[in-house]
Amino acid sequence: MGTSMDRVFNFSAGPAAIPLPVLERARDELVDWHGCGMSVMELSHRGKEFMSIAERAEADLRGLLDIPAGYRVLFLQGGASAQFGAIPFNLAGPQDKADYVVTGSWSKKALAEGRRFLRANVAADSAENRHTEIPDPAAWQLSPDAAYLHYTPNETIGGVEFHFVPAAPAPLVADMSSTLLSRPIDVSRFGLIYAGAQKNIGPAGLAIVIVREELLGRAREGTPVMMDYREQAQNDSMLNTPPTWAWYIAGLVFEWLLEQGGLAEMERRNRRKAETLYQAIDDSGFYANPVAKHCRSWMNVPFTLADPGLDAKFLEQAKGVGLLSLKGHRSVGGMRASIYNAMPQEGVDALIAFMAEFERRHG
Repeated sequence: MGTSMDRVFNFSAGPAAIPLPVLERARDELVDWHGCGMSVMELSHRGKEFMSIAERAEADLRGLLDIPAGYRVLFLQGGASAQFGAIPFNLAGPQDKADYVVTGSWSKKALAEGRRFLRANVAADSAENRHTEIPDPAAWQLSPDAAYLHYTPNETIGGVEFHFVPAAPAPLVADMSSTLLSRPIDVSRFGLIYAGAQKNIGPAGLAIVIVREELLGRAREGTPVMMDYREQAQNDSMLNTPPTWAWYIAGLVFEWLLEQGGLAEMERRNRRKAETLYQAIDDSGFYANPVAKHCRSWMNVPFTLADPGLDAKFLEQAKGVGLLSLKGHRSVGGMRASIYNAMPQEGVDALIAFMAEFERRHG
C-alpha cells in the first residue's frame, strides 16, 4: 500500500514525512552538489556554494509566505523548544512580563520555560475541558503591560487548532511548528513566528524564526549571544556553523511547494485530507475524536477505538499494510494520524479504507 520504491505512508508527528521528490533530488545531489565535487554536508557555510543555497531558501520562503518588508528570517539550531527560552530573553525587555494561552502540551512547555525568565501570566487555559477546545477569546485575561502574547496555533499532541488569529495589544508570538507552510498566513499580524523544521519544513535540527525588525535589539543583558536575535540577524544566521544540511533540505522543500502551486494549493489539499478523515471517524460508531469540531486540527488527527484492547492489533495490522507511526502520544493514548504537506490524499484514503475494514472485522 506504500508509494514508489516500497515506501510506506508515514503518519509520524515528527520527524515527519518529507516529499519524495525532495528526497530523490537530495539523493541525486548527495555526493556532488552541482558539479562542485563535494556534498552539501561538506560545503563551507561561508563559501559561495552554500551561500547561494541559503539565499535561495530565504527568498523562496519569503515568496511562499509573502513576508513583508520589515521582517527578518533566521535559520537557527535547537528546534522550536530552544525558542521557548530565547523569546523571553529577546522580547520581554524592561516589562519582564508576558501573556501565555495554554491549549495543550506544547503551550504548557512554552509557559513552563517562560516562567523561568519572566513573570508569565496565563491569559487562558483549556485544562478544564482537557484541552479539547480553544478558550473563548472574550474571556481571556490579557495584561495591559505584557511584552507579548504567546500561543500555539496547533497542538500537535492533542489535535487542537486555532482557526483564527487572536487579537492582542501586545506583539503576537506564535509557535507554528506544525502549521507553518500548511496554508497561507498573514505574517503582518505577528511580532514573531517560530517553527521547528521536522513537520512541514525538513529534517529535525533546524528552527525558523520570522521576527519583526522593530523587536530586535531588546535582548536583556546577559542573553547568550547565540540566542540573541539581533546578533543572528546581523550575521545572517551564521554566528557559528548552522545546520547546513537541514537548511539545504528545507530549501528543496520550499522549491517543491512552489512547484505544487504554493500555499493556497497546500491549503486546498490539507483541508480535503482532514475533512475526509474526520468524516470517516464521525460516521463510525467504532472510532472517536475528542476535539470540538470548530477547533479540530488539519495537521494532527487523534482518534480512539471503542475498545482500547484492540489498539495493539490495530497498529500491528496497519503496519502490515504500510500505514506506520499511528500510535497516539503516550499522554493521550489511542491513535494519531499526522497528515502534513508530504502526506498525499492517497495515504489518507488508504488509512480510511483500512479503518473501515478493521471496524468491519472487530466492531
